[in-house]
Amino acid sequence: MDASITSLTLETKSMRSDIASFQSRVTGLEQRMGSLEVQATMSRDRDQDLLYLRSKITDMEDRSRRDNIRLHRIPENEEGTDIQTFLSSTLPKLTSLDFDPRIEFQRAHRIGPKRSDNSARPRPIIACLLRHNQTRHILQMARKHGPFRIDQHDI
Repeated sequence: MDASITSLTLETKSMRSDIASFQSRVTGLEQRMGSLEVQATMSRDRDQDLLYLRSKITDMEDRSRRDNIRLHRIPENEEGTDIQTFLSSTLPKLTSLDFDPRIEFQRAHRIGPKRSDNSARPRPIIACLLRHNQTRHILQMARKHGPFRIDQHDI
């Protein structure tokens, strides 16, 4: 009978050590799970911040473009060496508007690389006006009166 009690005692000790081992493993898993939950929450917060920042960037890009106008089919080299001077003298004539103060640009340039073939379609001009109300007036006139003409070219 002593042998069976000793055997039971050994099995009980073995089970206790197994249970202790399982407990330590479960405790470790719970700690890792807790840290993963914190990281998941932080990741969700970052995702929300990222979505907000993307929408803000999109809005800012759209707002930065709202003072731009594009002019198509103006023959290459029609503007000479200074596109801004050309546009500030040409746009009031085309739109029949008297701009006071005169039209000022943040920047103006042709889009894309210069084409080697002279018979190719001319590159469009993009101009960013300094004053939004001038941009609005030019666009209203373009919508109202259709295409403008420069030297027999619709633009």
